[in-house]
Amino acid sequence: MRSLASLLVVSALGFAGCASSAPAEPRSPSSLGAFSMSLAVKDLAASRAFYEKLGFTQTGGDAAQKWLVLRNGDAVVGLFEGMLPKNTLTFNPGWNQQAQPVAKFEDVRSIQARFEQAGLMPEPKADPASTGPGYLMLIDPDGNPVLIDQHVGTPQ
Repeated sequence: MRSLASLLVVSALGFAGCASSAPAEPRSPSSLGAFSMSLAVKDLAASRAFYEKLGFTQTGGDAAQKWLVLRNGDAVVGLFEGMLPKNTLTFNPGWNQQAQPVAKFEDVRSIQARFEQAGLMPEPKADPASTGPGYLMLIDPDGNPVLIDQHVGTPQ
């Protein structure tokens, strides 16, 4: 039986071998958007220093407001001191992995309706009568929060 560490190494090598220099295909309208990990940190400065040693650089946020966004290639980590109860998987409809708007995407309210049809009940929910930015949250079977957080306007 393989150890967890060896499985992670094999997985990482497999993903590295799949890398391509070709441009990414346009995002599917049913995609959840850009992905990042939003981490509930105890000490923003200590966490920033740790992730910078891993090769991440700050690309956004405001340390005075106790949050930063760090990037290493396409990997994005948000550090939030005192703002989140738990580490959270975050998706941003309407953004690509570089936080740039995309032309076609599924609006957060449409995503919410699709989730509800599948029997998932977001809490909190996006206001279905609203337009523009909005968000919803789900909790996976293991208690992990999943945030769908749209920062851009409603797609045309």
